[in-house]
Amino acid sequence: MTLFLSNKRILLGVTGSIAAYKSPEIVRRLREAGAEVRVAMTENAQRFITALTLQAVSGNPVHNDLFDLQAEAAMGHIELARWADAILIAPATADCMARLAKGNADDLLTTLCLATKAPIAIAPAMNQGMWKHIVTQENLQLLKKKNIHIFGPGEGSQACGDVGFGRLIEPDVIISNLNDIFAHGAMAGLNILITAGSTHEAIDPVRYITNGSSGKMGYALAESAREAGANVTLISGPTHIVKPKQMTCIDVISAQEMHDVVMKKVQECDIFLAVAAVGDYRCKTISAQKIHKHGENMTLELERNPDIVASVAVLANKPFIVGFAAETENVIEQAQAKSKRKNMDMIVANLVGVGKGMGADDNEVTVLGSQRHHFKMMPKTKLAKELIALIAKEYVSSQRKLG
Repeated sequence: MTLFLSNKRILLGVTGSIAAYKSPEIVRRLREAGAEVRVAMTENAQRFITALTLQAVSGNPVHNDLFDLQAEAAMGHIELARWADAILIAPATADCMARLAKGNADDLLTTLCLATKAPIAIAPAMNQGMWKHIVTQENLQLLKKKNIHIFGPGEGSQACGDVGFGRLIEPDVIISNLNDIFAHGAMAGLNILITAGSTHEAIDPVRYITNGSSGKMGYALAESAREAGANVTLISGPTHIVKPKQMTCIDVISAQEMHDVVMKKVQECDIFLAVAAVGDYRCKTISAQKIHKHGENMTLELERNPDIVASVAVLANKPFIVGFAAETENVIEQAQAKSKRKNMDMIVANLVGVGKGMGADDNEVTVLGSQRHHFKMMPKTKLAKELIALIAKEYVSSQRKLG
């Protein structure tokens, strides 16, 4: 099964059901799929399973108190709601369903559900009689109207001895269903070419010129494009990020290498995302041996690297081009000029500096396309989803105009 959970932030809610004994297995499966997991437990959940167990399997402290001052000082409940890419409540009791349906916020878990903008999924677990009760079924319909995803329940024998619907479905089925939430088709069937990271321009065998790009934004966009159904080719400069699965990944080092690979692959793509921070210049002469210190000063003669976006933009059948502009001043003006100069269809502009943009986990950007869109500071994983959705919309609009 193709998994879209890699690098996702999943908040697992655990409520007071005997089925809570399966929660550690759910955490384990999520982590195996590449997700980061945090756990929020209700008071009754702690009667069935300890926070220590879930802390051990998740690798993170467990959250269980709305008024935990230590938690508020570190990651407050609002920040935790913002952190999550999805909230999964497994098991979810009848009481939990009732409180979610009514919009209660009287404990940490329900408060998180009201505060988050992330998708919410629940896996019900209760006695078959409670599940069939008219009130529970009414609450179920209310939850569906609120766009809360329902996983299960399953049918079979229960701890109380009854037989019927109400069993928590198996962890692998829960993971599969959660995976489907992230798999959407905004770019279904499209071929996407993405550059990411920085380039290294050699000075001698041990030194090079580069910049502070970590590759995080490019890799996050590659993952999000794949989730949106695209066939993704990622061309990456040197980075410490683990290569994404389910896509073609090509490693390069220099700007010239990146240019050459892009020009080989670009004819096959529908959309080109030029995210990499490519070096504008390279050494005119690369020393064959390590350069040793001689005197107080050293002069390097540089020459221009080929401009990748400009090379793509002049092709007869150029793809839809999305560029990126990392600027330290006059961000919008610089981005507009760059987009016009290089014949881009869209450009994503952001301010870079200490703790901003390059190397950071969060980013704030302004997108210039047919309209201007501003995205406030958020994790790059979430920003990538927003950008892919917007790029897909703009691409479809551009194709309609061509048609």
